[in-house]
Amino acid sequence: MALFKAYDIRGIVPDELDEGMAHAIGRATASFIGEGPIAVGRDARIHSPSLASALIEGIRDEGIAVLDLGLVSTPMLYFGVESLSAAAGVMVTASHNPSEYNGFKICRAHAIPVGETSGLREIEALVGARREAPTAERRGALTTRDVRAGYADHALSVGVERPALTVAIDCGNGMASVGLEPILERLPIETLRLYFEPDGRFPNHEADPLKVENLTDVSAAVREKGADFGVAFDGDGDRAVFVDESGAPISADLATALIARHLLRRKPGALILYDLRSSRVVAEEIERAGGIARMCRVGHSFVKAQMREEGAIFAGELSGHLYFRFTDDLIADDGTAGFIALLDVLGAEGRPLSELIAPLRRYASSGEINRRVVDVAYVLAEIEREHADAPEISHLDGLLVRYPSWWFNLRPSNTEPVLRLNLEADTREEMERRRDRMLERIEALSQGPSKD
Repeated sequence: MALFKAYDIRGIVPDELDEGMAHAIGRATASFIGEGPIAVGRDARIHSPSLASALIEGIRDEGIAVLDLGLVSTPMLYFGVESLSAAAGVMVTASHNPSEYNGFKICRAHAIPVGETSGLREIEALVGARREAPTAERRGALTTRDVRAGYADHALSVGVERPALTVAIDCGNGMASVGLEPILERLPIETLRLYFEPDGRFPNHEADPLKVENLTDVSAAVREKGADFGVAFDGDGDRAVFVDESGAPISADLATALIARHLLRRKPGALILYDLRSSRVVAEEIERAGGIARMCRVGHSFVKAQMREEGAIFAGELSGHLYFRFTDDLIADDGTAGFIALLDVLGAEGRPLSELIAPLRRYASSGEINRRVVDVAYVLAEIEREHADAPEISHLDGLLVRYPSWWFNLRPSNTEPVLRLNLEADTREEMERRRDRMLERIEALSQGPSKD
């Protein structure tokens, strides 16, 4: 089914996802998990209440108990799964997608993701079978739980410094505000609040802070009110992007480097992961601070699995996901925890954010560039052949090639014949030259092997 993606379930309502399908997915999920309770949370999209209700009824029809968390962010659902000892969790959300979309993010106990290679395909296969199956003799119980107060303690545990700063916060009418409100009551900061009211129509701008146009309002608020920095969250609250006191956006890899360096002061020698698209500065700063830096694949299920397996305390992705090891069992990406961590950094450093970031901007990056091609495997093979003499070649995620003064990564999309290019060099001149040459080669190869 087109609904089932690599990391979640997502589609247009009602064309691809309706209450009937939500009920069937609820039954399939409960059957796959096999025990309860299952925690369910939802975002503020117009159709989330009806989809959540149908999902819950499907879970209960399998005889599995449900803990209804109501309106929460995705990180709050993760916390709820752990703190309430749930066997699994389902978040009704389509994250940063436009308002006509909705879907489900599923996790096991300890908020371990259920993705394409860890159960999502099995759930997909069960949808048809469970739709017509007899219901359990005894339906699962339904209990309502409120995790807001506990989540506030949880998120605040990331940092100890409580600087009296002025911060512009743009929640994009998404779910971050639900968890933030009790936290802000306990911080000595002055806040400039933008779009705190959850509204699934997203009337002000798309809840995707990775797009620079969606940072316009928070950047303007920072400049107009003289704030110390700004933060913008995505629709379900698991990503955050920061702007400095001038309103200039800070790329997520540089934020990762800054927070990682700070965390290593408390946990020297710790392992920290960074996604392979990140600037070289991330590994350099981690190692300079006495930590161990290690690359990881792109995607939250891969990052969390590697953190769990290798004992990492923190990780960051270029997409704005910041991952924290809250306990031995709970690893979660959490935009609000990222905000608390940055407050902690600024409180400890006592210097403007722009001053802290400036030394980290020592390389020139292309940003992510997408190109459509006919044959992804052919293009990757040809590009690798052309760079066979490179000092370092990796296939951790797509093709990663490193030279002394520059590197590039080409990754295929999970859903379409598209290659994603990230390239970085020591200077802007070299970056632009290498980037343009790489794009020319991709274009020349884009139609596949010659038929001659």
